[in-house]
Amino acid sequence: MNDLVRQHAALSDSDLEWLHLLVSEWQLLSDLSFADLVLWVPTLDGTRYVSVAQMRPNTGPTSYQDDMVGHLVPRGRRPMLDSALDEGRIVREGDPEWREEVPVRVESIPVRREGRVLGVIARNTNLLTVRTPSRLELTYLQSASDLAQMIAAGTFPFPGQQVDMDASPRAGDGLIRLDADGVVQYASPNALSAYHRLGLAADLVGHHLGQATAELAPARGPVDEALVKLASGWAPREFEVEGNDGVIQLRAIPLKPKGTHIGSLVLLRDVTELRRRERELITKDATIREIHHRVKNNLQTVAALLRLQSRRMESARGREALDEAVRRVGSIAIVHETLSQTLDERVEFDEIADRVLAMVAEIAPGKVTPRRTGRFGILDAEVATPLSMVLTEVLQNALEHAFEQEQHGTVEVAAVRGGSRTEPRLLVTVQDNGRGLPEGFDPHRAGNLGLQIVRTLVEGELGGTFDMVRRPEGGTRVLLDIPVRAEKQH
Repeated sequence: MNDLVRQHAALSDSDLEWLHLLVSEWQLLSDLSFADLVLWVPTLDGTRYVSVAQMRPNTGPTSYQDDMVGHLVPRGRRPMLDSALDEGRIVREGDPEWREEVPVRVESIPVRREGRVLGVIARNTNLLTVRTPSRLELTYLQSASDLAQMIAAGTFPFPGQQVDMDASPRAGDGLIRLDADGVVQYASPNALSAYHRLGLAADLVGHHLGQATAELAPARGPVDEALVKLASGWAPREFEVEGNDGVIQLRAIPLKPKGTHIGSLVLLRDVTELRRRERELITKDATIREIHHRVKNNLQTVAALLRLQSRRMESARGREALDEAVRRVGSIAIVHETLSQTLDERVEFDEIADRVLAMVAEIAPGKVTPRRTGRFGILDAEVATPLSMVLTEVLQNALEHAFEQEQHGTVEVAAVRGGSRTEPRLLVTVQDNGRGLPEGFDPHRAGNLGLQIVRTLVEGELGGTFDMVRRPEGGTRVLLDIPVRAEKQH
């Protein structure tokens, strides 16, 4: 719509925002009218109309099989559009049009904002299935007529009341029509069923909706009074009511077709099962986070016991092996600590990498300068846990074996997200400026425990590749290539 309006029409940004607000609401008008809606805007030179938006009803057959958006129509070809635009009134005159052997009643509703007519809504009703309307359909049509008059007067949609139509109740979910005092004139079967679930034993018609709703809700006092007002439909609001193990979502729409409050339209939906599932998910998320928190605590306890055992060990090789085990357990604990603070099983790995770098650097404090470049991004837990261990082993190997006794050096970890959209990959490089690999060294056959762990995790668990090469300028470079899940675009 933005492109069409800016290309063909002379509307300001605030006018365009009003049209967006209207389009976010007009599914309701389409459903209540059992009709298609097409929004026509006059072009910059005033000689044509351009259709910038279209809506089909959920409650009846469509009048348009084809998409109308982007069509240009010369002024004069559709006189009802001209009359609605020029005179600023709803135009219903004229005989039905025949489209592909289907009779269609056409009406034109001017779209007004701050006294100016911005465009015209063509309301097209398929008459092929017309029959004697029920009380429900009559209420729908009367409500649609009131909303159309409010659009023509510039009082609907309501400024500042952006509605998420995917989450808000729709006409078919449940509808209640109130008079000016908030008394129920009509309640659809779905609306009545929703109130019965709240605990209502009688019919709604003839009862004050606000008072009936407040009596069904468990709250009392000031909240009770606020609920009476909300459910009476005096202001455009969306709210929920819970009672008797049921939850209903309500949306109140005041009706002022001629500037005077004549009543309200209340749309409602039974969301009991939806809220129950949301609570179950919240409980499940809390349980999972608590499990990660306890695993982290247990791992820290294991690390503390290993550290205590290391201090009592007389053998230098034994102390070294236990210290390595402490760091391995610590790297896993870092991942679980991060997972305990998230709502899903995905973590921002950059923070974990920095903490692993800091932990391993404690092997030789002041001797080696560690740093990270690039970005790991968000990773799944099943990738983050083995990757943290791989990073720990590779860094530990570099800090222990790359530098002479008094030599000061640097170890750099670089991460790049690569691959394709369908097959994203994470490329990790760990390099140092130390002594380099000994002659004839084969990283794929070397037998020390650290490299065995790296090979097993990278190739077995992560499904990636691992290599170690000598840097031409001196030192060692470790290359990791791992398949990952694509990050969500924000």
